[in-house]
Amino acid sequence: MIVRISGEDQYRLPDGDGRLNELDNAVVAAVQSDDAQRFQSSFAALLDYVRSNGERLGDEELIGSDVIIPPSDLTLAEVEADFRGEGLIPD
Repeated sequence: MIVRISGEDQYRLPDGDGRLNELDNAVVAAVQSDDAQRFQSSFAALLDYVRSNGERLGDEELIGSDVIIPPSDLTLAEVEADFRGEGLIPD
């Protein structure tokens, strides 16, 4: 699975990465409860997981992304449309 963090890099993670889906679901729950503090911490955890566990792709590699995560500086109000229902990663 190829994951892009908008404004940053692309990363390769194993297909069906359960932890990535769990973190995405935590962000969805924070958005649905309209909890800005919980959103910030769960969104940061999602981004950190991708950066720490994904294999960064080189700038010369042109591969379509399976998942695009919004940039790290977004607020709860700005991402509400992205993290509704199933979130970025369908269950």
